[in-house]
Amino acid sequence: MPSIGAYLAIGAVAAVVTFVATPLVIRFANRVGWVYEPNERTVHTRPVPDVGGIAMFVGFLVAFAVSRLLNVFDPLFARNFEPRGVLIAASIMFVVGLLDDVRDISAPAKVVGTVLASVVLVWYGVTMFLVRLPFLDVVYLSSDWVPIVTVLWVLGMTSAINLIDGLDGLAAGIVAIGAFSFFLYSQHLSEGDQLLEPNIGPLLSIITVGMCVGFLPHNFNPAKIFMGDSGALFLGLLMAVATSVVGGREAPGAEPAAGQAYFFLAPLFIPLFILGVPIVDMLFAIIRRARKGQGLATADKGHLHHRLMEMGHGQRRSVLILWTWTALLSAFVLYPVVTNSGMAYIPVGAAMLGLALYTVLHPQIRRQRAAE
Repeated sequence: MPSIGAYLAIGAVAAVVTFVATPLVIRFANRVGWVYEPNERTVHTRPVPDVGGIAMFVGFLVAFAVSRLLNVFDPLFARNFEPRGVLIAASIMFVVGLLDDVRDISAPAKVVGTVLASVVLVWYGVTMFLVRLPFLDVVYLSSDWVPIVTVLWVLGMTSAINLIDGLDGLAAGIVAIGAFSFFLYSQHLSEGDQLLEPNIGPLLSIITVGMCVGFLPHNFNPAKIFMGDSGALFLGLLMAVATSVVGGREAPGAEPAAGQAYFFLAPLFIPLFILGVPIVDMLFAIIRRARKGQGLATADKGHLHHRLMEMGHGQRRSVLILWTWTALLSAFVLYPVVTNSGMAYIPVGAAMLGLALYTVLHPQIRRQRAAE
């Protein structure tokens, strides 16, 4: 299978192409009026282009094409229809998001588009095969359950990324950290012959990292462009595919490596922890809106990033805090898996405690409370 260096080269292609394409998209969006106007629930005060997903999609297409042309990636593409399914499903998800950015389509229409993309994944076999339940056993999915699980997984991932996209650079940074962590996890499984090969998950993960890294310089506060639903739904689809084909597959007869906690090999929990911030935010949003009798698509200012700003943290500090939480959660699950050691709990736990104290006891927060 491809080396880490080959994967990183493809990630670099995605980053450079996305970085170069984004200013062109900004110019085009301003010319045609594809901008997001400020309102009572936004934190920006001027119209900003909101179709950054176009640049990301271009970066994805170019990086995907380059990988197809390189001989080292032949095992992923030769006699394998899964890449074609990913390309079609990703295109559907991108178009659905772009239509919402430009024409503001309804929530049911977005769900229909997401289901359509999921059906394409199922048709081409881009699905998880099993679920390893912690402390129990491996549950192999029947043909009846595969479509349902795939639709729910894609809906969950796309919703999580979409909901967290509320501050400049927040979603792009969290996805970049999460995708890179998952890339490292997939490489560890591959090196231990625990992953069913060929597997397109590592390639999608590193391309996702590259797109986000290339987009971030234009998206960090003060943002020149937002990724919009075209970017958020597209990224969610890629992460859903990567996590399902890595976490939901294993080589025949593969067993957890000696010394590794069974819990950390559960495909249900590795992606949940790595993408913990957007998923927790989504769960709180569902509970919050259900209590108010509102639909999930109803916008509000109760997300984690909004609460941090209400505490007195500015946009940049709020984003950096949530980025750091994502990195710590990733380290929490990856370090024991990669090193066969549980000693990571002490430094990672200390770092989490320090970050929590920093969040609530920052000098600016204390001054604001004193002023109240």
